[in-house]
Amino acid sequence: MLSMRVIHAPVCVAIALFAVRAEACSVCRCGDPTFNALGTDVYGDTRWRFALDWDRFDKEQAVSTADPAGEVGREALVETRITAIVSRTFSDRLNLVARVPYSIRTLSETSSPGSGAEETETHGLSDPELYALVRVWSAAFAPGLGRRAWVSVLGGVKAPWGQNDLSRNGERLDEHAQPGTGSTDLLSGLSAVFLVSPASTFLASMQYRAMGTNDHGYQYGDLFLANAGYEYKMSDRLDGVLELNFRHAPEDRIDASGATDPNSGGEVLYVSPKLIVAVGKGMAARATAQVPVARHLHGDQTEHAVVNLGLTVQLP
Repeated sequence: MLSMRVIHAPVCVAIALFAVRAEACSVCRCGDPTFNALGTDVYGDTRWRFALDWDRFDKEQAVSTADPAGEVGREALVETRITAIVSRTFSDRLNLVARVPYSIRTLSETSSPGSGAEETETHGLSDPELYALVRVWSAAFAPGLGRRAWVSVLGGVKAPWGQNDLSRNGERLDEHAQPGTGSTDLLSGLSAVFLVSPASTFLASMQYRAMGTNDHGYQYGDLFLANAGYEYKMSDRLDGVLELNFRHAPEDRIDASGATDPNSGGEVLYVSPKLIVAVGKGMAARATAQVPVARHLHGDQTEHAVVNLGLTVQLP
C-alpha cells in the first residue's frame, strides 16, 4: 500500500540559510517543491521516487523605460511548466533530488496604453536543479508513529542549461519570454516535520535562493520562501492539506549597469488547499490551487492563482 503521508504535499514555513534564487521577481513560484512532489517521508525504505508536475502561472505588469514619460505599455505572461522529478534515497539521512522543467510561455506586450497586443510564444528546456536533503536531527522512535519529528537541511544548485537565447528575426526575445534564466543559482534551506498523530502531520520549511547573473546582465531578485502546512488523512485513499506559502524578493536587476525593474519583486502570501489521492500500485495523484490572499508587490504588477497537478510514483 502507498503511504499517503510519504507523498503528501509540501506545507512549510521557509527559513533561508544560504543564498539562492529569488522570485516574487517577474516570474516567480512559491511553496516547497520537494514536499509537494515527494511528501514528507523522503528518507523511507523506498529508494527511488518519480514525479511529474504540471503548473500554470500568469501575471501582468507595467513596462517602464528610462523615458521621462514613464510607463510605455504592459505585458502579460502565461506559463505552463511540466517538470520531471527523480529522487534517490541513499540512507536514512541522505536523499538526492533532480528536477528538470520544460516551459511553455505566452508573452503579450503592448507598446503604449491603448495599443494592440503583440504575442510571443516560446517553449523549451528550463533550468534543471540538483540538490541534497540531509537529515540533521530526528526524534526517537515512538510506538505506532516511528520517528515523530525530524529536521533536514537542503543545499544545491540550479544549472544555467535552460534556453535563454531564443530570438526572432535576429533579435533576442524579451527576458520573460525565455524558458530559462541563463544563470547559475545556489539553493539552501531548512525543513521540519512533526507527526501530530497517525492521521495528521505538521510541516514547515524555509528556503533561500541566490540568483546569479546571465550573459545578458539580467539577474532575478534573490528569493526567500517560507511555507507552513497541515495534512490530515481523511480516509485510506484521500489526504487533505492546507498550506500557507510566503515569498519575498527584491527587484530584478535588468543589465550590467545595476538598473532595476521597478515593477518586479515584493511579497506575496498564498493560501494553498491540496488533495492527494492514492490510485494504487505505488501511485498518488495531487491537485493544488495557490490563491494569493495578501500582496505587497513593487510598482504596477498583479499575480493570479497558480494551479498544480501532479503524479508521484514510488517503487517497492
